[in-house]
Amino acid sequence: MGNCCGTPPTQPKKNRKPNPFSHDGFQPNGSRKVVVLKNYPAGLQGQQGKSIHDKYTLGRELGRGEFGITYLCMDKETQDLLACKSISKLKLKTSVDIEDVRREVAIMHHLPPHPNIVGLKNVFEDDGAVHLVMELCEGGELFDRIIARGHYSERAAAIVTRTIVEVVQICHKQGVMHRDLKPENFLFANKKENSPLKAIDFGLSVFFKPGEKFSEIVGSPYYMAPEVLKRNYGPEVDVWSAGVILYILLCGVPPFWAETEQGVAQAILRGSLDFRRDPWPKVSENAKSLVRQMLNPDPKTRLTAQQVLDHPWLQNSKKASNVPLDAVRMRLKQFSAVNKLKRKALRIIAEHLSGEENEGMKDMFDMMDIDKSRSLTFEKLKAGLPKIGSQLPDSEVKLLMEAADVDGDGILDYDEFVTLMINLQRVDSDEHLRKAFDHFDKAGSGYLGVYELRQALNDEIGPNDADVINDILHEVDTDKDGRISYEEFASMMRTGTDWRKASRRYSRGRFNNLSIKLLRDESLQSGDHEKR
Repeated sequence: MGNCCGTPPTQPKKNRKPNPFSHDGFQPNGSRKVVVLKNYPAGLQGQQGKSIHDKYTLGRELGRGEFGITYLCMDKETQDLLACKSISKLKLKTSVDIEDVRREVAIMHHLPPHPNIVGLKNVFEDDGAVHLVMELCEGGELFDRIIARGHYSERAAAIVTRTIVEVVQICHKQGVMHRDLKPENFLFANKKENSPLKAIDFGLSVFFKPGEKFSEIVGSPYYMAPEVLKRNYGPEVDVWSAGVILYILLCGVPPFWAETEQGVAQAILRGSLDFRRDPWPKVSENAKSLVRQMLNPDPKTRLTAQQVLDHPWLQNSKKASNVPLDAVRMRLKQFSAVNKLKRKALRIIAEHLSGEENEGMKDMFDMMDIDKSRSLTFEKLKAGLPKIGSQLPDSEVKLLMEAADVDGDGILDYDEFVTLMINLQRVDSDEHLRKAFDHFDKAGSGYLGVYELRQALNDEIGPNDADVINDILHEVDTDKDGRISYEEFASMMRTGTDWRKASRRYSRGRFNNLSIKLLRDESLQSGDHEKR
């Protein structure tokens, strides 16, 4: 689901379903008369017209994402504690966004009960939101649990990997491709040492049929398989993403890392694995063998989920090395601290984007649509882009149009125009970063110190988590004066250290256009798969 989309007064193309967020979708008082869930899946208790508050009491906020807020939720009858993900209809700007929510509900209901997949208990819809009532997972994120433990080893990595791949296997058996496997999409059910690890987010998942190929670029950049960038992929991408997680579990950094988005994509397409840096010399050959086979650039010969589970390293996981991998734990600890601040900053930026960047989208479309046909040809686009400050050669405009023209008819409707504009817009501009920085710097001193960082992260850390603040200062405060300047903050936000970036930021964004550019450079297709 994208977050830089506007509300078009467009007419649908031929044979295309009307956009429910056209002018006809608005009421005079400004409310949205939109039904997201046309009908509820059989077996769910929720029914149209019923209020979630009839059955549940919503409590404190547990988390916040691009489209919704998750609350603690209590069943009034049984007193059971659950989680409620409330997706605001105001955030669903396009028909694609609505379909994503419908599909998420359908997939969560379709998947059979499994100890490592969060269960969907109920669904409600009212005028303002869609509410998904799910099992409560209060044991924290995967990496945070690893950091909290005093001991981390290859054996622990094997146990986690088995769980993740078992989730992939059950999804694939049910005809579901996850498409967004990453560590923060796995939470522990509770704080007990033996708590089950559960997959929690199916917002980008899709149903697939054997042999079916997909072209939409979705997911989180550092976990994308090369065939996703090539826009021709199937369920094998989930094994690749699980392989990236395994690589991180074994060494503390992602296999394909760079300071820029283009560098990340180049690294993924090259597929070169580094097994020389510490602690790889201490890692068993069996573990490295599995990493190589999961990160095989050729999806046809990449291991399936079942083959991963049959690999000797996982089959003999209880015999895997229990020697501490201290370097891994320390790297994860530092990355996790900085990423808490980044995620909070991105959340603030997204709130500004939802209003400011959407306001002018309709005006730009109307300005380029000189004959009022509710569509843009290549010529219209080429003539209109310079008027909004985008000086691009014809070849670049053509590539942008090809990337955005989903149905391939050679013209862009409003939704496709929005996709193109996402390619051109950046969320790391000084204007956006300054607003996030100023939000944290409430005193206006021009710096973020211990107090400001603690206030910024008060919903992310506990009162005694001094280590988190110290780790942020250690990583971000480059001149070591004990505080973070705007320049240091902006540098943090622009560098590639945050390999846990939000998935949907790239789902229909710049990676679409970037992948086309990269694939034109034949030199990117060469190079060794592995550095030994």
